[in-house]
Amino acid sequence: MHSNDWHYPTSIRAGAGRVNELVDACRKTGIKRPLLITDSFLGSTDMIASAVEDCRSQLGHCGLFDRVKGNPTGTNVAEGLHAYRTGGYDGVIAFGGGSALDAAKAVALMSGQTRPLWDFEDIGHNHLRADPDGIAPVVALPTTAGTGSEVGRASVITDEQAQVKRTILHIRMMPRIAILDATLTLNLPTDLTAATGADALTHCMESWCSPAWHPMAEAVSVKGMQMIKEYLPRVVADGQDLEARQQMLEASSLGAAAFQRGLGGVHAIAQSLGALYDQHHGLLNAILLPYVLEANRSVLLKQMDDLAVYLRLPTPGFTGVMDWLLALREQIGIAHTLGEIGIDDRDAERVGRMAFADGCSHTNPIRHSAEAYAQIFSRAVKGL
Repeated sequence: MHSNDWHYPTSIRAGAGRVNELVDACRKTGIKRPLLITDSFLGSTDMIASAVEDCRSQLGHCGLFDRVKGNPTGTNVAEGLHAYRTGGYDGVIAFGGGSALDAAKAVALMSGQTRPLWDFEDIGHNHLRADPDGIAPVVALPTTAGTGSEVGRASVITDEQAQVKRTILHIRMMPRIAILDATLTLNLPTDLTAATGADALTHCMESWCSPAWHPMAEAVSVKGMQMIKEYLPRVVADGQDLEARQQMLEASSLGAAAFQRGLGGVHAIAQSLGALYDQHHGLLNAILLPYVLEANRSVLLKQMDDLAVYLRLPTPGFTGVMDWLLALREQIGIAHTLGEIGIDDRDAERVGRMAFADGCSHTNPIRHSAEAYAQIFSRAVKGL
């Protein structure tokens, strides 16, 4: 018999124009003095200026921290935490793409802790080290449809000194309220729309392939892939397609909810590469996905038979799923190899060791060795 803990507590407000409910969302979570955390690009936009002004006019105060990198670092979190503590804030507005949301959630976690950030890495029972009453409430507004961090209990932060990405996890890092408003994603460039959408697809696919027992996540992952199959090509073809934008935002949240079942080798390698090369996480996932699936093929035949049926693919089984993935990647303009984005395999052994040590490798359907991960990486570089 199984014994598991499953968590889906984030309240979601989904629909175009619902960014106007930000102040109400803050009030509902008890936030009176929010710190809005975002990245440096969004920090200079009218979208953020409007949100800050609304909060200041109706709540009386709202701070802004906008120094989050594309792959958030421990330094970003430390600087955000300093801003939070010195400003006397009582909650966090996480506004932006996955990087901004991850950094914001980490700041919220650390707001009332006395231990250093890395003490809460997702290893064993490290989450029990945190004082749950010292975690600030979070309201999240994603501006990309990819990571789904707005409903997630974890943040992925780069440890610059060790050159590794570390997953920081606590159930109370989950935002209390997430606002999924497609109007916030309308100006996302086509290449980022494709890469973030492929990130959401990878979350769903790796959850589907995970050997862990989580029937809720298993079902959610299929629905997410059905939505992505229909709406990702549409939104890449027409970024102003509001319906497709909204559907992808919701599919992204499904992907993040699904990966409570676990991720796998794609993320194990991608997170290693992100730490070493500072490349876009979603793009790395999109390129790596077929290579990792092929390496896992021997234990995925039943899952892929079922998935081909659920997605109504013209060709059955593993071949049908792979054909669809490769065609989709071509359709949305994703590179087929890591070499095409400037990554070579000179660090293959190091990448293999890092991927093997990454926590995501534990829920890959095959427990690959470091050498096997190095070989998968090399194939993804060269297209073999």
